[in-house]
Amino acid sequence: MPYGPTPETSTASTSAAAPRIVSPARRPRTAPGSPPGRPARAARALRHASPALLAYAAVRLFGALVFALWARGEHRDVWHLLAESWDCDWYLRIAGQGYAHTLGTQVDANNLAFFPLHPLLIRAGSVLVPEPRGAVGLAIAVGCSFLAAWGIFAVGDHLYGRRTGVLLAALWGSLPVALVQWMGYTESLFTALTAWSLYAVLTGRWVWAGALAALAGLTRPTGVALAAAVSLTALLTLLRRCRPMRRGEVTHLLLGALLAPLGWLSYVGWVGFRLGRWDGYFAVQKLWHNEWDGGVGTWRTVRDLLSAKGPQLFLIMVTATLLASAALFVLSVGDRQPLPLLVFTGLLLLIVLGSKGVYFPRARFLLPGFPLLLPLAAALARARPHVAVTVMVTAAVTSAAFGGHMLLAWMGPP
Repeated sequence: MPYGPTPETSTASTSAAAPRIVSPARRPRTAPGSPPGRPARAARALRHASPALLAYAAVRLFGALVFALWARGEHRDVWHLLAESWDCDWYLRIAGQGYAHTLGTQVDANNLAFFPLHPLLIRAGSVLVPEPRGAVGLAIAVGCSFLAAWGIFAVGDHLYGRRTGVLLAALWGSLPVALVQWMGYTESLFTALTAWSLYAVLTGRWVWAGALAALAGLTRPTGVALAAAVSLTALLTLLRRCRPMRRGEVTHLLLGALLAPLGWLSYVGWVGFRLGRWDGYFAVQKLWHNEWDGGVGTWRTVRDLLSAKGPQLFLIMVTATLLASAALFVLSVGDRQPLPLLVFTGLLLLIVLGSKGVYFPRARFLLPGFPLLLPLAAALARARPHVAVTVMVTAAVTSAAFGGHMLLAWMGPP
């Protein structure tokens, strides 16, 4: 099976039943006269994904333009808001000054809560582009957003066909908090690693899946959800094999399963070693009020918001996103999505909804859960063109409005 998105003629149908996960077949020899090698395959895959990348670029450029005009009207610094504000500043300071050596007692102040891959990339890039501050972090986010859109398209195309893949990428770029994808945050980097890791699982490339999951585990705390999805699927594939496997296949499965959690475990272990206590990372998270309580805190917050008079619009949007995500997960289970997608999105929801930490960034935390959008993308792919266009235009306009509101009217972090 070739690398990159599967051609539409060989993808699964648009029925609700999801295709099986396949093992990589022996790749055919290059046909006479065709361009050989991986660069040629990558170029063909890029051409195949170009409608999705153009659709994603269109919705995000529209959102960025609306935000820029809105910010200019309010005399706000667009560059600062996108490249230097809130968590952007945390990553920039880690890249420049490193991590704390002690736990301390100050609330919301220990930078060990932030995972290291994004600051490391910023530090490496700052050697080439030292100014302006935040340029590297923003460039990483924008570049990775297109890699993420490509990977999201690849997953949708592989499961339901090219049209669904295009709509899936466009829907991801039209989420209410999608403006974060073009900020100096980690969501785009993490989503790119997640999308391509899940695609590697679906196409049986276990070492790639494990390696990308390990990198995702160095990017965000929720990387543990992706690691579990890759490792569990690899082990179940090994245990439930219905045909004899070659030694190389077994080795690849085991390597993928072992690699996947290494990034997350390495950082959590390093924080514990740095602080001199085995639960060092969890102690840091406790100072940030990020503890798992099974969803009790989330339920109380939602209940209070629904019963309050005149709750803030941004918090209403966050609540609607959480409720919609839970409903979409139920639909995903009903559509019999492949196991790695269900494990990842299920654990992501469990982590986000089960935390009693701060409430307002929960919609942003769910940005990497793009498989939750598959039921919508598949339904739009089957709908009449004017219905699909109307839905997508409405989603893009709504995303642009909420993006501007998030950074210009909501007086807190996104």
